[in-house]
Amino acid sequence: MSVEPTSTGRHAAGSPLRLSPEVAEALATGAPVVALESTLLAHGLPRPDNRAAADDVEAAVRAGGALPATVAVLDGVPHVGLTAEQVDRVCSDPDLAKLGVRDLPVAAALGLSGATTVSSTALLAAAAGIGVFATGGLGGVHRQSAETFDESADLTALSRTSLAVVCAGVKSILDVPATLERMESLSVTVVGYRTRTFPGFYVADSGSPVEWSVDSPEQAAAVLAARRELAPGAVVVANPLPADEQLDPALHDRVIADALAAAEAAGVRGKAVTPFVLDHLHRASGGATLAVNVRLVLRNAELAGRIAAALAGQAR
Repeated sequence: MSVEPTSTGRHAAGSPLRLSPEVAEALATGAPVVALESTLLAHGLPRPDNRAAADDVEAAVRAGGALPATVAVLDGVPHVGLTAEQVDRVCSDPDLAKLGVRDLPVAAALGLSGATTVSSTALLAAAAGIGVFATGGLGGVHRQSAETFDESADLTALSRTSLAVVCAGVKSILDVPATLERMESLSVTVVGYRTRTFPGFYVADSGSPVEWSVDSPEQAAAVLAARRELAPGAVVVANPLPADEQLDPALHDRVIADALAAAEAAGVRGKAVTPFVLDHLHRASGGATLAVNVRLVLRNAELAGRIAAALAGQAR
């Protein structure tokens, strides 16, 4: 995939990956950059909260010492680094598609617009030369996957993409132990950030352990550098919420069960499950899940900025 620095305008389908001037300059000079997905903004957070969150997440990356680069596909062109007007569009367009890796060629060929998921953001970020990516929670193996074969493309994408992904574990609606098994099978490196317990997105402890942990951004950056020397593949940095910032575990278990039952009753399948369930959780918890979601994304963004800064420092 070819890369061209530019910032504005509509471009023909099939155009190269476009970097904002700020992102292009940072990458050319070896300055730290953190990629951010846009599905969180378009499909994960309700309007108008999503627009304020977009600015807050970018500010958190900057607070960590790096430049934020939000990723989206606009009129068939993958953009890495968005203007304020482009962020407005991502946050306000109700028809914006949800684009995984498999959907990118369709969007490019037909000149369509969409928000990028973890899988497609990782692919485009790596193509641009960005080494660190911050998100909320990863996709993974869905419950009842033995019957449905429902597994997120995030996992295979991360097995092929060399970057660090800072997250709060995988989304609570998923089968966490099965997801960890799949990441092991796919040789995705997983480390806890100052923990040996895999976080459960809204809660600090999913009930599943992790074998390895790192205690600083510098250690996380060193693990990624070592991984790059060995083989393609991501390093997942699992960053739990502090216990006093998590969703009440009893409330969490109750609303998750209710949300999954509602999705089943409504016949929701595939990639429509996550936004359906997140909306249900927001309403059923009286907005508590939204507040926790935003907190964990901000924490991940700041840590990702610190890891990107450490990675850039080690490269000098």
